[in-house]
Amino acid sequence: MSVTIDLWERALAVIAGGANSPVRAGAPMGAPPPLIALARGSRIYDVSGREYVDYLCAYGPVLLGHADRGVAQAVQRALNDGAVFGATHPQEVRLAERIRRLLPSMERVRLVNSGTEACASAVRLARAYTRRERIARCAGNYHGHSDAMIFAAGSSSNSSPSLDSGVSQGVTAEIDVLPYNTCAPVEAALRGCQVAALIIEPVAGNMGLVLPATGYLEALRELCTRYGTLLIFDEVITGFRLAPGGAQEVFGVRPDLTCIGKTLGGGLPIAAFGGRADIMEHLAPQGHVFQGGTFSGNPVCVAAAHAFLDALELDDTFHARLDALAKRLATGAADAIRAAGLDYPVVQIASIVDFAFRNGAPPRDYAEATAADGEAYARYYWAMLERGIFLPPSKMEVMFLTAAHTEEDIDRTIVAMRESLELSGRR
Repeated sequence: MSVTIDLWERALAVIAGGANSPVRAGAPMGAPPPLIALARGSRIYDVSGREYVDYLCAYGPVLLGHADRGVAQAVQRALNDGAVFGATHPQEVRLAERIRRLLPSMERVRLVNSGTEACASAVRLARAYTRRERIARCAGNYHGHSDAMIFAAGSSSNSSPSLDSGVSQGVTAEIDVLPYNTCAPVEAALRGCQVAALIIEPVAGNMGLVLPATGYLEALRELCTRYGTLLIFDEVITGFRLAPGGAQEVFGVRPDLTCIGKTLGGGLPIAAFGGRADIMEHLAPQGHVFQGGTFSGNPVCVAAAHAFLDALELDDTFHARLDALAKRLATGAADAIRAAGLDYPVVQIASIVDFAFRNGAPPRDYAEATAADGEAYARYYWAMLERGIFLPPSKMEVMFLTAAHTEEDIDRTIVAMRESLELSGRR
């Protein structure tokens, strides 16, 4: 523990807030999480050498498991040939072709470095294509930390814009923030035909796991088509994790633009946005919308992405196995919750599992998600850590599984859940 405290004090002295992304500081938990030195497969190890079964999984990017051998070898080969060229190269062309094959709605692709960059670029492009200024988005959906997207955006942002947050009223005045899973406010916002785009997480993963209501995504598609508004799917979390073709494959709804990232790089930073060819041709150098990046499409991250897609495409059982593991975890969690005399709702889709610390039906929107008991979750978080289970340090995040997790990992976790839920209910 002294090693952790010493390193945390050093971090506070030189890194703003002690962490390079706010949620890592663990403020809602009352203390910083363990500082991590190593990760392998489904395990993560802190600076004191303690081992944990990892369900944080870097907030989603880790789908194959930590330190995947195929990704590591691909990265090493690419490094030997040069880390960055500043010029188009064959492997980024091939990667764009593979992305289009898996997500046919992405007729043209632009590679970038992060989900934030992808979403900000897609929104700018939508404004240029439609010649409209307004953007609609849903409270509790997180689309990165650009000014237009950060407020009312889930687990790690402000609920309203202010100069304290550095977000000007001028920027936010052009954004309509709507409730998730409700169509009437969307139609009201779009009816005036001033909204360039509706950007949405087809499955919300930053206010806990909130699934779209039956018919919701289909209704959004119809409304956007009717009013000439572009539909942008933020599949930074769901892309490749729910299915090879993401949520749009699972739900059968085709957006106009799509943003992907996280899992794509097999643990390395790479993302992309893309969509209809007639929209994407408005990007420079064909059009007037500038978007660029020194490290976009760099050979190292592209090589990692190819290795990741190889692992998915060479294993026909990949998603089915992960879904079965996640169902095992969700069933065990539900049993543990009942055994503790609680009525928390368990939600699962593909390799994502979550339960809100509130009784009743699963949350449908941001207002319901924020009603979860943060203090109870904090007690549960520390109890699970003591039992060797590494969870997100926020009630608004979710549990991710990887191809490296085993049934033994799941069963060990369920035992820890039973003990920890009993403790978390005590004040």
